[in-house]
Amino acid sequence: MKVRLRGRIKINASGRELFSFINCIHSMKINIYNQYCRKDVLYADILKRDLKKIRSIAEKYSIELKTAEYTSFSEFIHRYRKRTGIIIGAVAVLLGTVYLSQIVVSIEIQGNTAVSEEKIISALGELGIKKGAFIKSVDMHYCENELRLMVDGVSWAGIRHTGNRVVVQITETAPKPEMLLERVPCNIVSSKDAEITSVSVLDGMLMHKVGDYVPKGTLLVSGVAEDDTGHMTVHHANGSIKGIYTENVSFSCEYHKSELTRTGRHKKKRYLRLFNLEIPLFIGRNKYENSERESTEYPVSFFGRKLPLSVVTATEYETVLSEIIHDNAETEKIIVNKIYNYEQNFLSDTEILSRKIRKTQTDSAVVFNVEYKVNGEIGWMKDIFFLNE
Repeated sequence: MKVRLRGRIKINASGRELFSFINCIHSMKINIYNQYCRKDVLYADILKRDLKKIRSIAEKYSIELKTAEYTSFSEFIHRYRKRTGIIIGAVAVLLGTVYLSQIVVSIEIQGNTAVSEEKIISALGELGIKKGAFIKSVDMHYCENELRLMVDGVSWAGIRHTGNRVVVQITETAPKPEMLLERVPCNIVSSKDAEITSVSVLDGMLMHKVGDYVPKGTLLVSGVAEDDTGHMTVHHANGSIKGIYTENVSFSCEYHKSELTRTGRHKKKRYLRLFNLEIPLFIGRNKYENSERESTEYPVSFFGRKLPLSVVTATEYETVLSEIIHDNAETEKIIVNKIYNYEQNFLSDTEILSRKIRKTQTDSAVVFNVEYKVNGEIGWMKDIFFLNE
């Protein structure tokens, strides 16, 4: 459909005095467009403002006049002139589009692997590059130089913007090669009071054999060697020494414990998030004295591009400080679970030969004292230091 800015009306005129009607229109200097005659009928376009004059002339010459108005912008405005909501909405969309084109809506980080995106975003925020900031107020070249100084691990940074999207490209510094300590002179000493069960020496001089009992700190493999001529050399002692040792660990659980628990009452709320501002879409406030919140955010997109606008659906769960009472069976179950987690996390690399559990009870808690007998690595590397005389 063709939409015109100025209001035009299409007319069809017929009658005996048709040509007199046409001549009168021309003599009165009324603008007429796209006129042509076919089978004694005049077809033409006129401006809407001239319609009254045309009707008067048609009545004067007994002309049958038919009219039809074109769709035009002025006609659209006139039709909806009293619908202020449409006008306000159109103005708001126009102003919003202009505003969003001048501010930072999204920040994209490219080229980072070791440096976290959160760390870069935080540094950019301190430099003034954040969602909602005016793009023209940001000195991109200055921010590029400062970003390299503020964030460790960034050797080069380039910042540009395409529309309301800021793209930050970085190059990370090459990591330093890991320093291997295989040439640092050291001994292997015992980290436990243990009975040696196996030895495997790759470099150095073995000081104790299988079956020996060694206290904690005993030299197991020496990195210092001396030949028959008295010449002394130092080595990086290397090897694996395993032994049987005991380890005592205590686990406890209280009968009475205070913690926040949910009552079952909850309320759903919705917010409109614009940048970091949350606008409530509800009336009232949180009436719970204590509560926990779980929320889900749904970003708003426009033609595939994310806007700095999202809808947040939050659920507030009422909580109260409750006194939880455990009986003997429940406390023992909790402690057994603690023991299992400890063995999985700290004794997984050893062989557990035995465990002796001694249970004690007090008025407030149950305590399990566990004595482990394990076979595991007891060697610990200790650097050799020389004193200059």
